[in-house]
Amino acid sequence: MYSLLVRNARIAQPDGSVHESDLACERGLIAKIGPSLDAQADEMIDAGGKLLLPGTIDPQVHFREPGAPHKEDLASGSRAAVKGGVTSFLEMPNTNPPTINQKALNDKLASARRKCVANYGFFIGATPNNLHEINTASPVCGIKIFMGASTGDLLVHDPQDLERIFANGDRLIAVHAEDEERIRERRALFADDTDPAVHSKIRDNQCAALATELALTLSTRYERRLHILHLSTHDEVEQLQNHKPSWVTAEAIPNHLYLNVEHYAKQGTLVQMNPPLRQPEDTAALWQALHDGVIDFIATDHAPHSVEEKKQRYPRSPSGMPGVETSLPLMLTHMKAGKCTLAELQKWMCWGPAQAYQIANKGKIIEGWDADLTLVDIDTVRPARNEDMFTKAGWTPYDGWPLTGWPIYTIVGGCIAFDQGSIRDNVRGQALNFTT
Repeated sequence: MYSLLVRNARIAQPDGSVHESDLACERGLIAKIGPSLDAQADEMIDAGGKLLLPGTIDPQVHFREPGAPHKEDLASGSRAAVKGGVTSFLEMPNTNPPTINQKALNDKLASARRKCVANYGFFIGATPNNLHEINTASPVCGIKIFMGASTGDLLVHDPQDLERIFANGDRLIAVHAEDEERIRERRALFADDTDPAVHSKIRDNQCAALATELALTLSTRYERRLHILHLSTHDEVEQLQNHKPSWVTAEAIPNHLYLNVEHYAKQGTLVQMNPPLRQPEDTAALWQALHDGVIDFIATDHAPHSVEEKKQRYPRSPSGMPGVETSLPLMLTHMKAGKCTLAELQKWMCWGPAQAYQIANKGKIIEGWDADLTLVDIDTVRPARNEDMFTKAGWTPYDGWPLTGWPIYTIVGGCIAFDQGSIRDNVRGQALNFTT
């Protein structure tokens, strides 16, 4: 007797092939895969020939807890995640208070155990003065360094502080790569301009390229595992094409793949983010880098703010957009149009992040692996709508966009977490384990 049986599914294989089969879950694992399984289960889903994917892993989200629960908290963020087919997430440390020591990490873990319907992991944030904490706090997926675009203790932009962090320890370092000095100089240069589009001029391509070059230099000097978050420019792509050690990975986010500076004209501060929107040629370079393997996988940088906050006049408007529940439909829509393959999508959104962060047994549909799955409808097209969003922000920059691949069911640890439009609140995810 299994706990869950999924019948009549088209099951995605890591190589991009699809097998029509049944799948049985037991004790949180994929127990059996085969056609017309002779089995009974406590609960059964008739997939009706829909596509069954590994649950996606979002390796960069901001769920705002503690400090700003009106924007998002771990409960609402994880609910939005499973609605979007995301079964595991990695959350960033720039909360209030920030996650910079074991106590702050423990507080987040305790809250997540109580609230999260998805699996969860957390970064530890670097400051100029917490070298011991970032190398000992556990469990963490890695160390987050804000080289620019942050305030308070989490900003680490002095080259000596950065070198000390890279030189000591062996944990993965993930960088928000923008050059703080250049940002400050250009902010002063454009101080009187309130057009939201100036955000992309202040934080120009060189801001990103300078910081990424420094991070690559330090990573190479110390052979330190480096991950470049939300890479956004053709300049950075060229840097990685010329020099990308085997221990370096990079990610892109849907906002930089689907939006560009032309979207300021219609959406204004709603599409303000860090790093900012770029030119169409940057977008094209990111797509090509994904196909070529120069960029390794996709995250969302889900960074919610209320509509009221976002509609403040620039530069008082905050940077960031929600995205955790639209990333998979966006990418499946792209796949359905023939612009990427099912194998690439799984690499970019499922097993690729698991491999990079050394999360065992996730990201592929294999017997004995964790039963984190999402059943999606890639035949029906319906628009993304603000009123349908589960995030507390209550909006999406893709409002009105026709998308396919919306999840019907999302399964976390062999239990149905998202059920045809609603959340099963009795389901809880598990803390992820990492080798860092």
